Amino acid sequence: MLKVPQVGWNNINDFKSVLFNELNEGDFVYTVNSYYAALSNDTVATTDYIFPYSAALQKNNFYGVQFHPEKSGEAGEKILRNFIECSLT
Repeated sequence: MLKVPQVGWNNINDFKSVLFNELNEGDFVYTVNSYYAALSNDTVATTDYIFPYSAALQKNNFYGVQFHPEKSGEAGEKILRNFIECSLT
């Protein structure tokens, strides 16, 4: 049985943003969620826990993620670096 809140490592997939440059489909990020963002036209990465949902969203230059990049090891570091780089352009 899967529990809510979700606490732990989860895969992210279906990248559609420069935030995920240099990441591989299925890389792990650290998640602590009681809520989720549904899939939408603004979804730029997905994850699956009980059912698929948005792991990250982007609207113009606004970004939101459903995981903790600062706790996500090398993948999180790349995401934060990519965010800084795209913010400077």
